[in-house]
Amino acid sequence: MTKNQYVVFSLGEEEYGINILAVSEINRLKEIEITKVPKAPEYIEGIINLRGDVVPVVNLRKKFNIGMKDLDKETRIIVVKINFQNVGILVDKVGHVAVFEEHELSAPPEEIVIDSNYIAGVGKKDEGMVFLLDIDKVLGGKIS
Repeated sequence: MTKNQYVVFSLGEEEYGINILAVSEINRLKEIEITKVPKAPEYIEGIINLRGDVVPVVNLRKKFNIGMKDLDKETRIIVVKINFQNVGILVDKVGHVAVFEEHELSAPPEEIVIDSNYIAGVGKKDEGMVFLLDIDKVLGGKIS
């Protein structure tokens, strides 16, 4: 049943989801120091030391061109595995795990503001909609 379970997080007023199978862990920002990387793409926030592994961190606000927000106590780094490498994604807040039945999932509308290739679908619940991300496409299989 795990294929329709998603870690739901916020960027501004919108909610997004990543398939729970792609998520390794979720970390509070206050426990981690992000080191800037010279000449990295703008959306690369930097790198972190995660138990001895160097992990790049992608700021999804920058990647999606949403506009900046100060980091605060709600800010989280969701660690996902892409091509056998851990990558952190910086998000405003992690909410919950949502389970979507097949009838609650639909294809993304073609007129989506961010690149529709990033959106695998839309999950619909009474409390609202969640953009379900194809994290491989968001990160392009590579981060630089």
